[in-house]
Amino acid sequence: MFYVYLIIFFLFGLFFGSFFTVVGLRLPRGENFISNHSYCDACHHELNLLDMVPLLSFLFLRGRCRYCGEKIDSLSTMMELFTGILFALSYFVFGFSYELCIALGIVSMLIIISVSDMTYMIIPDEVLIFFAGYFLIFICLRFGVMEAMFHIFYGMLLFGIMYGIMLFGNFLFHKESLGGGDIKMMFVFGTVLHPFLGLISIFLGSFLALPVSFLILKTKKQNLIPFGPFLLISFAFLYFTRIEPLMIIQFIRML
Repeated sequence: MFYVYLIIFFLFGLFFGSFFTVVGLRLPRGENFISNHSYCDACHHELNLLDMVPLLSFLFLRGRCRYCGEKIDSLSTMMELFTGILFALSYFVFGFSYELCIALGIVSMLIIISVSDMTYMIIPDEVLIFFAGYFLIFICLRFGVMEAMFHIFYGMLLFGIMYGIMLFGNFLFHKESLGGGDIKMMFVFGTVLHPFLGLISIFLGSFLALPVSFLILKTKKQNLIPFGPFLLISFAFLYFTRIEPLMIIQFIRML
């Protein structure tokens, strides 16, 4: 049954990945992502169910719109596959547990915000508010109300630290160094992570973003990159690997 559940979580991930991509694309534009029908971005023809089967539709249509023949943006297909893999990985690591619910929430937030930040350089407040509440509910169910209160404090602490980093960066570079969404997202990290791990996520996210920023600067001659996805990748990595603050401290002492 273990492998059957892995397949089920992968398939669920494919379908949810398609929905999360729609949310990430439509929410910043103020469009209804629940009741409005999906459409081709090129010809705006309304898509039917056969055009929206995750992964398979893209393969069978050879990456082109059935109605106008224009190439379909591969972003949705990539996110569907990525979500399917991460949903399956969530079950593989945590099994059926409260931790699984939190892991699925982290994956969901990662996909939605990555799509939005990469496309528009925007992290919607609605997404952050929803997932902050979502994580706190499961922390409360798993550990109790007092622990949830501690995590609210952790979130405020990480928010304040990230805000301080932004002020220092603005002073150093004489321009906006961090987006408001990146700062507010650190509060969400605090609803799950220990503050020390939250700081590690900033360091790790910056480390991951550095080579990409150099590449973009060299190829596109611009120094603006969506930082949110890198922070979220580090957030997911720290949670999925179950790294504890003491483990990192002991590792540093060994260096």
